[in-house]
Amino acid sequence: MAKKILVVDDEPSIVTLLAFNLKKAGYEVITATKGTDALRIAKEARPDLIVLDLMLPEMDGMDVCKQLRQEQWFVPILMLTAKDDELDKILGLELGADDYMTKPFSPREVVARVKAILRRTDLGKQEQNEVLKIGDLKVYPNNFEAIFKDEEMVLTPKEFELLVYMMQHKGRVLTREQLLNAVWNYDFAGDTRIVDVHVSHLREKIEDVTRKPLYIKTVRGLGYKLEEPKV
Repeated sequence: MAKKILVVDDEPSIVTLLAFNLKKAGYEVITATKGTDALRIAKEARPDLIVLDLMLPEMDGMDVCKQLRQEQWFVPILMLTAKDDELDKILGLELGADDYMTKPFSPREVVARVKAILRRTDLGKQEQNEVLKIGDLKVYPNNFEAIFKDEEMVLTPKEFELLVYMMQHKGRVLTREQLLNAVWNYDFAGDTRIVDVHVSHLREKIEDVTRKPLYIKTVRGLGYKLEEPKV
């Protein structure tokens, strides 16, 4: 069965262009041009991924993303922005977007990003039947489930994938570039800030004091290391 993609943009020409290329790549495509319509259609149609423009009438892309995440629905989101603004990118990632692209963009690159995100999502569901355990943290990769101190964690797909990768390589120093390549699986133009944002999110969920982490340690000048907590 073809994967279903929801394309949301207030420019009809962009919607038509992306829909054409995604359909050509074998996906089922549904569209919206307003934020309120996007939210309603997303809940009704349950797409496998959303390509979501930042600037939308009635409700912008940030609010659509925020509301979906608040309702604990973690469909992968590829956010589009017309502004090459660092604040917009970081805010979008903090609200739960899995990736972003800045306009103008190549439709082929959008299709490539969509394929990469869906491929990683599918692999995350299929791989690793064993339980990964560190301290009070248990992760069931095949079930997309993480437990911390006997309570289920609420994670975005990207946060979950990052956590699984770090747990699979516990005790090892992982550079930002390694994490970027392993979890995002393509050249992110050297922008490792996306890694820092997601590590920060994980720390907020598993560390009692984020400035003195017990699990995810910063290795100055290199990257991060997830290790057994030393109490």
